[in-house]
Amino acid sequence: MPNSHTKFNCNHRGAQEAGRRELVSRSLRSAQHCLEDQDFGTAYAHYLLVLNLAPELKTSVKEAFQFTLFKWAEELDSLARVQDLFNCYEQALELYPNDEVICNSMGEHLFRMGFRDEAAGYFHKAVKLNPDFADAKENFYRVANWLVERWHFIMLNDTKRNLTYLKAIENAVHSGCRSVLDIGTGTGILSMFAKKAGAPSVYACELSKTMYELALDVVAANHMEKEIRLLHLKSLDIEIPKHIPERVSLVVTETVDAGLFGEGIVESLIHAWEHLLLQPK
Repeated sequence: MPNSHTKFNCNHRGAQEAGRRELVSRSLRSAQHCLEDQDFGTAYAHYLLVLNLAPELKTSVKEAFQFTLFKWAEELDSLARVQDLFNCYEQALELYPNDEVICNSMGEHLFRMGFRDEAAGYFHKAVKLNPDFADAKENFYRVANWLVERWHFIMLNDTKRNLTYLKAIENAVHSGCRSVLDIGTGTGILSMFAKKAGAPSVYACELSKTMYELALDVVAANHMEKEIRLLHLKSLDIEIPKHIPERVSLVVTETVDAGLFGEGIVESLIHAWEHLLLQPK
């Protein structure tokens, strides 16, 4: 009796496997026919089915899947079906999470729709996946020109300014400030000054996704990624102990300029600092 049961299970599994292979084969043929008829939406659906049923075929159907995805995305874009377009790219990136071509294409759609910060994130990921991918590099530099203000480069090359900040931070840390929060960190330069000055705990927040990811790279290039905690958050949204474990003894920032006055932003920043700073005893 046990032998009969085992034989039944083997036959059942064999039948299931045969059925799977047949369905995959028919779906691949249907996808090809749909492509010939330029029915890209249906072809895309067939390829999704194939890749979910037979993940071992990812490499062999990758090129055809990419072609189908991009053609279907063009149609969805022309029909203003934005959510459907993004859903397709999300599905594709679940199947091919480290595909630089899909990441770059997603970024191009986002950029055209005005989502420049989000587009920069996908271009940046594509470049990290393949540093020799010329299209992704060109796209990333193009969107960076939109997102990174020209004054930022001038500021970073202002030696006198940087030395003044460094000296002020060193004085504060040497006077007993052991935890530091850098608000609007940008490239992370002030956070790195604080760490080099000897602050045991350094936290930094940045709202712009592009600048946040740039700061991650800069901090890592300076071998401080384990010593500076970077947060992709507004300072007003930081919660203790959810995001940082303690109130800090020093806040550094360069977010205040004349453009802030009259908009209530200064008052908001002061409120955030009061919430996050240690209160004097």
